[in-house]
Amino acid sequence: MKKIGIADTTFARFDMGRSAIDQLQKTGTGFTIVRYTVPGFKDLPVACKKLLEEQGCDIVMALGMPGPMEKDKMCAHEASTGLMLAQLMTNKHIIEVFVHEDEAKDDAELAFLADSRAREHAVNVYDLLFRPESLTKRAGMGLRQGFADKGPVLQRR
Repeated sequence: MKKIGIADTTFARFDMGRSAIDQLQKTGTGFTIVRYTVPGFKDLPVACKKLLEEQGCDIVMALGMPGPMEKDKMCAHEASTGLMLAQLMTNKHIIEVFVHEDEAKDDAELAFLADSRAREHAVNVYDLLFRPESLTKRAGMGLRQGFADKGPVLQRR
């Protein structure tokens, strides 16, 4: 049985972990979920690495919500770099799902964005594990998680 790790934070203003878990349970079967909550998004790289190496997860979602200040953006970049390193160190996918507070105009839009982005990436996680061919079919389609899709541009043949 496959294991999906969910790493999330108490710093986030929305429980994206709950949304991801709910969506995974609606999407399919054949896996168990291991959740690991840490204080902030800079703690996510080690949380994800621990889920992969110590808990035997096959893939992990890293869910975080950086604040709107320049310092928050810098810390989010550092966390993202750490997540990339953890992927390379473990040779396993960590799907980063960050929602920056300044992506939304108000709390209602922020909640909508956090919920929909977590859910849409949960489907991506499931597809990476169980239906990778479905991702190939969607290549180049301009899909966005949380906001409306952009769609493909005209390709030359």
